[in-house]
Amino acid sequence: MAERKRREETPEYKAMRDLAIEQLLSGKSLTGEGGVFAPMLKEFLDSALDGEMESHLDQEERSQGNKRNGKGNKVIKTSAGEIPIETPQDRHSSFDPQIIKKRETVLADHLAPKIIGLYGKGMSFRDISEEIKEMYDVEISAMTLSEITDRVIPKVKEWQNRPLDDVYPIVFMDAMHYKVRDNGRVVSRAVYNILAIDKEGRKDLIGMYLSESEGANFWLSVLTDLKSRGVKDILIACTDNLTGFTEAILGIFPQTEIQKCVIHQIRNSLKYIASKDQKSFMVDLKNVYKAATKSQAEMELLNLEEKWGKKYPVVIRSWHENWEELSAYFQYDEPVRKLIYTTNAVEGFHRQVRKITKTKGAFTNDMALMKLIYLAVQNISKKWTQPLQNWGLTIQQLCIKFGGRLKINL
Repeated sequence: MAERKRREETPEYKAMRDLAIEQLLSGKSLTGEGGVFAPMLKEFLDSALDGEMESHLDQEERSQGNKRNGKGNKVIKTSAGEIPIETPQDRHSSFDPQIIKKRETVLADHLAPKIIGLYGKGMSFRDISEEIKEMYDVEISAMTLSEITDRVIPKVKEWQNRPLDDVYPIVFMDAMHYKVRDNGRVVSRAVYNILAIDKEGRKDLIGMYLSESEGANFWLSVLTDLKSRGVKDILIACTDNLTGFTEAILGIFPQTEIQKCVIHQIRNSLKYIASKDQKSFMVDLKNVYKAATKSQAEMELLNLEEKWGKKYPVVIRSWHENWEELSAYFQYDEPVRKLIYTTNAVEGFHRQVRKITKTKGAFTNDMALMKLIYLAVQNISKKWTQPLQNWGLTIQQLCIKFGGRLKINL
């Protein structure tokens, strides 16, 4: 009681009290910029940090030669504005403060998940800063926001290197393309994504890799990485028509069945068909890829060649050259066919990611791109909790087709 009385009689306390009363009577905020709360908070934080240091330097620490080693300075963001504080340091650098952690620049660190959540929805640092200012009356610089979102980086790396299942029944492979700043230049980056269907029928993005461009050689390194993370077998790989892709896959997983995307093949074909012929050509082409059986499809392909071969020989030759990998889906019933004859599954995922990344022009660096896509994946995958429709029938077909390579628990 006596100590409290002495404190209340100090000039500093009286000045603070008078300022508080003045601000209350004038209707000014005690917690905003210039409010009386800021110096009170500084005094409390400095005292609390000193107390934490005193507790840290217990008898054991001191017996090992550890002691105080001056103080550092940093500025933290609070609802009362920016507050400079002094952080005590020890000789062994083993002091780990709890009230304001190392590298923390925003008091009440519960703002970090909010900031990361807003960033993961595609908001710019400027928009996030305005949102936080409106909600919490705290101004946060773009640099501070970047530091907070950088906390995701270890999670990105951990996620990229996590162990995988030994067998995946179906895997879709495709790449997205973005612009990134690199030493003052804006360059292109390819983000390689591997979307798998696991044995329970659930989607899982098992790989995300960054490269300067899309090519079969890099896909080879991607597949090698999947193998090192525990993947022993992929039953069906659905891909676009990138040259050398099949050889890259079979070089790592030689038993994998390749299904090239029929829709990609159609798009590539139409690039070389005159506009006036496209509608008629598609009617005939549909008879090929919508046929009931592979033999019927091959008959329709011959009819297509007979009608259009002389006018568009390059297009027809492309269908013949890729036919075995374009027609693999004919081995299965309709539900499986619809699932694997295109890369629509991974392209649909890409569309969801682009909804989040579309507000960005060029990313500041590669990791800024990876951070945002990782956070987008975390949000998108929350809906991947249920097996695909009719998965029970699909997995049975695959078990029969691939024998001992696929085992399920019944």
